[in-house]
Amino acid sequence: MSRPGRRDSRGSREALRAASAGLALLITAGCTQDSGPDDRGRGRAATVELDRLAALADEPVHIRISGLTAGTTATVTTHATDHRSMAWSGRAVFAAGADGTVDLARDTPRAGTYRGADGMGLLWSMKPAEGDPDATWFIPGTARTAASYRVRLTVMSGGRTLAERDLTRTWTSAGVRHKDLTVSTDKVRGSLFLPPAHGPRQAPVLLLGGSEGGLADERAAALLASRGHPALALCYFGCRGRPENLDGIPLEYFATAAQLLRDQPQADPRRLAVLGVSRGSEAAQMMAQYYPGLVHDAVAYLPSRDTWDAYHPGCLSCGQQRAAWSYHGKDLRLAPIPLDRVRGTVLAVGSGDDRLWPSLAAARSIGQQRNAAGRKHQALLYPKAGHAAAFYPYLPSAVQGGGRPLGGTRAADAHAKADSWPQVLRLLKRTAP
Repeated sequence: MSRPGRRDSRGSREALRAASAGLALLITAGCTQDSGPDDRGRGRAATVELDRLAALADEPVHIRISGLTAGTTATVTTHATDHRSMAWSGRAVFAAGADGTVDLARDTPRAGTYRGADGMGLLWSMKPAEGDPDATWFIPGTARTAASYRVRLTVMSGGRTLAERDLTRTWTSAGVRHKDLTVSTDKVRGSLFLPPAHGPRQAPVLLLGGSEGGLADERAAALLASRGHPALALCYFGCRGRPENLDGIPLEYFATAAQLLRDQPQADPRRLAVLGVSRGSEAAQMMAQYYPGLVHDAVAYLPSRDTWDAYHPGCLSCGQQRAAWSYHGKDLRLAPIPLDRVRGTVLAVGSGDDRLWPSLAAARSIGQQRNAAGRKHQALLYPKAGHAAAFYPYLPSAVQGGGRPLGGTRAADAHAKADSWPQVLRLLKRTAP
């Protein structure tokens, strides 16, 4: 089953008003001056209303400005600093409504770093103070070295600051634990995040990166653990104790990691899922197919339907005619990767402007396949997104990587991630049959 990559960013106006009245934290920080009635609210202190002052980095926050005079032109900005001490900022210019408010989920900015009504637009659209935003990534640090980052919201009108407030975006909730896994001790190299010990057993998640090598996204693993899922960001090549190249990687290595993860006290062993992006999507699909007793579901971000040749980062022609994967000592060359023995669901996320390979067509094909019980797999299709539209939303990201265009736009990728990530989380919460 496929569905278009759209989401209703406006939502229900009445629901938003009710949420604001019941949940908003009214924080006022403003400047006052003597002014007449024609100063259009510049002499008044505005109020920044947030439903939460701190939230997980993949959670939307309702942002509303009140206390303005109707029709006032107000500029709302965001400012944050990444781990390189590089400054980033977003900007949106609004006209206050008849009730003197600006609601980011409701109102369309007249100008700024994003277009259209988007409650989180001021976060994902932030641009660096230096460099091309299409080629620069906002990297807040690892989930271990930087457990959170701060975004400052500022409201200005007529050259004066009317209100300011800080919003904290966190990667790990209280009680989440981390452990480094080494090949010498654990037989796999990875970064393991475990949820608080008192919670119920939930689906464990194995995360696989792509041709960049090294550890998979630790921030994604931390966010999953914060929701109760034991999560392992695995390295299968390009790190200590592992091969330098994506060449002949045995599926048995992934099975070892999956078994270790499934044995964690907080893990529901019936519901293990593998999340793979780009080249890692090949391994995710094959693990669900060849290990149905171990793996229940798979998520294939920006996938391929076939297995590609080996990849040597330092020598692009060296891996040609060699298999990237093996199983029981034999090369795996599959076109397409079969999915008929999968016990659960393969959820594929594809982009129509992917400049690295045709992931939208691959995702559509995956969605048309059936699992061992005869049920169709699923596909989420985003025609305007590119090869960077994977994992959690709301973080500024580029559309170029390693000097190569990845396709898409910052806005299209942001919307694809905001739509697909909650659906991945819902898949992980399903009860295994």
